[in-house]
Amino acid sequence: MSILVYTENWDGKFKKLSYELVSFAAAIAKELESSVTAISIGNVSEEELKSLGNYGANKVLNLVDDKYDSFDNKALSSAIGSAAIEESAKVVLFAHNNIGKAVAPRVSVKLDAGFVSGITALPVSYDPFVVKKKVFTGKATANVKFDTDVKVITFSQNSYEVVETDNNVVIEAFNPAVSEGDFTTIVKDTNKVTGQVLLSDAEIVVSGGRGMKSGDNWGGLEELAKILGAGLACSRPVSDEGWRSHSEHVGQTGKIIAPNLYFAFGISGAIQHLGGVSSSKVIVAVNKDAEAPIFETSDYGIIGDVNIVIPKLIEGLQEMKA
Repeated sequence: MSILVYTENWDGKFKKLSYELVSFAAAIAKELESSVTAISIGNVSEEELKSLGNYGANKVLNLVDDKYDSFDNKALSSAIGSAAIEESAKVVLFAHNNIGKAVAPRVSVKLDAGFVSGITALPVSYDPFVVKKKVFTGKATANVKFDTDVKVITFSQNSYEVVETDNNVVIEAFNPAVSEGDFTTIVKDTNKVTGQVLLSDAEIVVSGGRGMKSGDNWGGLEELAKILGAGLACSRPVSDEGWRSHSEHVGQTGKIIAPNLYFAFGISGAIQHLGGVSSSKVIVAVNKDAEAPIFETSDYGIIGDVNIVIPKLIEGLQEMKA
């Protein structure tokens, strides 16, 4: 019996998200007196694969096949489901991101397993197996009990500490029998953003809303993000107006993020927006409307005009760095 973790890589490199998942799996495995098997799909060096052992993986299944480069959900779920069966996995873990949310439900069907998305902490109990997740767009938490032998879970990013450990890891080639009919997605072109901090990786996120008044006023936010080494985001009305790219839209209908520090400039705090950022460790809100809902959720609030506050913050940070 083992715990299986799907560890994503980006251009052959693992990021904090994957190490966090393996650390989380290792903590569960300790309680269940089990082991952790990671599955890696893609062209990843042996040294990079071994790094998973530094966070608790006992074994790594290495699947190298260019056919999976399309990230076809059907093919990925078939491969990961086969790995779970081969490893007799009782718990299968995914990140609660776009890929995890697309593939995990398919895997649960293949394994006849229970499925819970977006858990935020170690299980409340192991017998019965009960996990905790946020509900009502982060305003409350719920304990969910599994009644199935196999459990499939997506885990919210930045909800568990990355824990390094000394561990010998075994790397095995893995070649599941996946039908050619499962590969139905064709990628004709790929355009990647370069030179920017990706929102999914950012420890700090600087975000702007309709209170910024215009897309022409984003220069201050861009400078602030550069000083902080932060990712840039926006609310949905901003992307709908065309002030910023939809790739920066965070919220219930956009990207779900959980940075350590989230700055909300000129964002009122609609429930749809809070649903995508409520897992942030610390939220700092700046809004001239003292009654804005964002202040009910924020840890720190500044009542003021963003066009006055942002330059002051930049000035203060520059002085501090100097």
